[in-house]
Amino acid sequence: QVQLVESGGGLVQPGGSLRLACAASGSIFRSNVMGWYRQAPGKQRELVANINTGGSITLYADSVKGRFTISRDNAKNTMYLQMNSLKPEDTAVYYCNVREIVAGSTVGEYWGQGTQVTVSS
Repeated sequence: QVQLVESGGGLVQPGGSLRLACAASGSIFRSNVMGWYRQAPGKQRELVANINTGGSITLYADSVKGRFTISRDNAKNTMYLQMNSLKPEDTAVYYCNVREIVAGSTVGEYWGQGTQVTVSS
C-alpha cells in the first residue's frame, strides 16, 4: 500500500516562501502523476499543480502560475512544491496526491494527510 507524508507547512507572512515535500513509500506504478491540491475552509478541494512521471510535464492553476514550482526527485521518491510570493488567499490545507496510470487511465489513487499553510500578517 502506498503511503504519502507531507511536510513543510507552517505560518508565513505575505510575500514569504515555503517549500512543501511529499515523501512516498510503498510500490507505485511505473507511470504516475503526482500533484498538490489544497482546500480552504468552506471551499472545495482544488488542484494546485501536478507533474508527470519523468518530471517533464507540469500543470499549474492560474492562481499560482509564476509563484509556485512543482518538482519531483524519483531517486528519493519525493515531490516538492516551492511556494514564493505567498498571499493570504493561499491559506489552506495542502494535500499530496498520486495517481497510477495505465494506458492513459487512472487505476489507483492515494492521498496524504495534508499540511496546513497559513499566510497572514
